[in-house]
Amino acid sequence: MECEEHIGFAVKSLNNQLRRTMDQRVQECGLTGMQGMLLGYLYDCMQAGREIFQRDLERDFGIRRSTVTGVLQLMEREGLILREAVAEDARLKRLKLTEKAYEKHRQMGDKLEEIERQMRRGLSEDEIRMFFALVRRIEKNLG
Repeated sequence: MECEEHIGFAVKSLNNQLRRTMDQRVQECGLTGMQGMLLGYLYDCMQAGREIFQRDLERDFGIRRSTVTGVLQLMEREGLILREAVAEDARLKRLKLTEKAYEKHRQMGDKLEEIERQMRRGLSEDEIRMFFALVRRIEKNLG
């Protein structure tokens, strides 16, 4: 008797494997998974000209203040971020990336491109287009 395959289980399994691979590659850059996510987020916000504060990270990532504080303190000690006081409110600290952080972001980008190439290996362009068409259709079915 054959076991029925389930799309949800396959997607979850693939997601777990992808997350492990991404965490491993980010660690090769000398960052934790959380540091890598925050670095990418801060980079994107700074590129958009948006000022970012700790409370933004708490809200946007849905994590506690103590968790964000610990990660930011470590990133500051490692020379990845600076906290600048805001003239209007001394309690607020604007977050800024350092040159070292920009270099780490570039390294992470290289690692993510590597993972993308690895996932596409052995797939034809038609298979890749079909994959994305199926994903969009499943998303539509669920939405």
